[in-house]
Amino acid sequence: MAPRIAKTLMVLGLAAFAILVTVNNITDYGSNFAFVTHVLSMDDTFPDNALLWRAITDPTLWHVGYWLIIAGEGVTGVLFLAAAVAMFRTLSAPASGFARAKRLVHYGAATGFLVWFVGFMVVGGEWFAMWQSSVWNGQEAAFRFYMTILGVLIYVSLPDPD
Repeated sequence: MAPRIAKTLMVLGLAAFAILVTVNNITDYGSNFAFVTHVLSMDDTFPDNALLWRAITDPTLWHVGYWLIIAGEGVTGVLFLAAAVAMFRTLSAPASGFARAKRLVHYGAATGFLVWFVGFMVVGGEWFAMWQSSVWNGQEAAFRFYMTILGVLIYVSLPDPD
């Protein structure tokens, strides 16, 4: 029973994190919106950067991009929360029932990976050259987030005996 409880609590922790990030980004919109505007506009990359043609300077597109990030974080949180509830409900079920409950963890992990790896590392980090900024670089934080998600996913994916 202990591994099932641990797995459920870890997934609940991921849900709490993603939901809190979502709520924070909505209630303190301006703080991370500034981050998004600087990354998308590429205004803090190396001087004479040959990639500046990729910069987005339209404020409407900054808001769209930010809302896509917030939506992805929210969906990640809801999927992890639904997974944790399903896992909690099947703690005492046969292994096959608990395994079925864990399937939503995979969806939550995939969504979180899309947000923090694809969104922040691939799109922000490489496409918009966020790595060149000493101030507006969220790659380390994103790395911590998606690696934690992947670590929990690996542990949750281990089979559970009856």
